Amino acid sequence: MPHVETNGIQMYYEEQGEGDPLILIMGITATGDVWEAHSDFWSEEYRCIKPDNRGVGQSDKPAGDYSSEMMADDYAGLMDALGIEKARVVGVSMGSIIAQQLCLRHPDKVQSAVLMCPWSECDRYATSVFEHMKVCKAHLDNKQFLEWIQLLIFTKPFWDNDEAHEGLVTGRDDFDANPNPQPLHGLKGQAAACVNHNVSDQLGNISAPCLVIGGKDDIFTPLWMGEQVAAGIPNCDSHFYDGAGHAFHWEVMDDFNPRVLDWLKAH
Repeated sequence: MPHVETNGIQMYYEEQGEGDPLILIMGITATGDVWEAHSDFWSEEYRCIKPDNRGVGQSDKPAGDYSSEMMADDYAGLMDALGIEKARVVGVSMGSIIAQQLCLRHPDKVQSAVLMCPWSECDRYATSVFEHMKVCKAHLDNKQFLEWIQLLIFTKPFWDNDEAHEGLVTGRDDFDANPNPQPLHGLKGQAAACVNHNVSDQLGNISAPCLVIGGKDDIFTPLWMGEQVAAGIPNCDSHFYDGAGHAFHWEVMDDFNPRVLDWLKAH
C-alpha cells in the first residue's frame, strides 16, 4: 500500500473493504494493522483506512514532541490526499485524542466518531504512566516492553484464560520480530501528544455525533476519563463494559465489533 504526503510527513496506510470511508486511528506504540480483527468485521460495510501514525510503523518518525493537534492535521491531509471529503472515524486511546482534535479542527470532515477509552486531559497519574512508558522503552527489550504494556491494558480474567494468554505470548514474539520497530524518539513524540492533550473546555464545541466506549476496569485511562469526555460532548452516546480494561475491544470483541458497526450505520 502507498504513502501520502501530509502535514510535512510521509504517512503510510492500508485499506480494506469498499463503501463509505471509515478511518481507524490507532493508539500509542501501535501500527494500523493492529485493527485487523476489527476491520475484518467492519470492512463488510465500509472502506476501512488504517494508517500508521507519525512516529511508528512505515510512516515518518520525526524527532521532537508531537501534539494531538498536529496528528489530527496529519489525518486531515490524508483525507485530502485520498479525495475523502467526509468520513466516519474510530480512534482508540491516543487515537481517540486525535479523533477529538479532528472533530474540533476539521468538523466538516467528520461524519461521526467513536472514541475508545478516551481522555480530554491528563492528571498526574496518567502523566506518570506515559513518562514511565518512555523509561520502559529505553531500558527493556522488545518482549519485556510489550509485556509491561499488556499488564497495563488487559484485565486479570483475560490473563487467566489459556487461549487469551497464548495470544499475549505470541503477540510478544511477533512484536520482537517486527522488522520496523518504533524508535524511542517516536514513542517520546507520541507520549508528548498524549500528556499535553487538553480539550476539556472545548468538548462542547464538537458537533459530530460521538460514541464514547470503554471498560469499567481500565487502569490506564480510568472510567472517569471516558465519563468526562462523554459528559462534555453534546448528545454523546456512551457504553462502558463491566469487567473489561483498556483493551476492552479485544476482551469483549464479540459484542464490541457488531455494537460499533450498528452505531456507525445509524450515524
